[in-house]
Amino acid sequence: MPEYDCIIIGSGPAGLTAGLYAARAGMKVLLLEKAACGGQMLWTELIENFPGFPEGAKGAELAERMRAQAVKAGVQLITEEVKQVAAAQSPGTFQYYNVKTQQRDYSSYSIILACGAYPRRLGVPKEEALTGRGVSYCATCDGPLFRGREVVVIGGGNAACEEALFLSKFARKVALVHRRDKLRADQVFQDRLKANPKIELIWNSQVLEILGEDKVTGVKIKNKIDAKEKEISCAGVFIFVGLRTDTDFVQDLVKKDAQGFVVTDNALKTSSSGIFACGDCRVRALQQIITACSEGAEAAVASRNYVEQLKKDS
Repeated sequence: MPEYDCIIIGSGPAGLTAGLYAARAGMKVLLLEKAACGGQMLWTELIENFPGFPEGAKGAELAERMRAQAVKAGVQLITEEVKQVAAAQSPGTFQYYNVKTQQRDYSSYSIILACGAYPRRLGVPKEEALTGRGVSYCATCDGPLFRGREVVVIGGGNAACEEALFLSKFARKVALVHRRDKLRADQVFQDRLKANPKIELIWNSQVLEILGEDKVTGVKIKNKIDAKEKEISCAGVFIFVGLRTDTDFVQDLVKKDAQGFVVTDNALKTSSSGIFACGDCRVRALQQIITACSEGAEAAVASRNYVEQLKKDS
């Protein structure tokens, strides 16, 4: 018999909410996390768009509150990195899953993938040190903090253009730095950018360094055509050069898109029975804490219904 009713992989807001709901439903739940609990919340200094916190919430504090609530509800939380998820079959009875970490193997009736997604980094000096101190990967989260100030957006796809347009509602000026001489974004976004007097397009340029000690004061860029370098003063740097997720450990068990994001139906079911996905690791339109929590709750309910039916039929 499997050890657990549900194993959740990932402890961001989606995973922690899934654990809370599953444990409160009476399931035996294990949550596996390779690092610290909280996901991208840990990178956010102040969260101002999560309901119930009119003064905003510190990302690390909100993450700890979610973790403590899940553990209090009965979630067993272990810090181990998942290496592989594989299907197993108990002869003549039911299907279950083996979850392999570097330390040991676990078994479960169901799996909830909540391993999140992570913004691609530029890998330039000061980027990591100033994350949450002017460096951001979410204009929706942090844009209002830069009202009346100058910001720089880095990227050339739809996300970068959408976020630059959003930031122009608050910032005095938005400089969009792109490494090529044309954008990859849809034409409608390009037209809106060019028509916006607050947005300056800086072509054929790459960021060499983010400037500042305790907070962002600017960026140093280099023109790829003439090799000239210059500094741009700004209070914020918004980086949109793509997202990545780590779903290699499920191999071909579930259907994924070209970027490795998990494909689900509206009930958060994957292509394998008993495996569900929620939060940023799945194909979705909006990456926010509030939507991740909602999906975590839905995935937990779907998992509970699946396991109850499986036990009934066994």
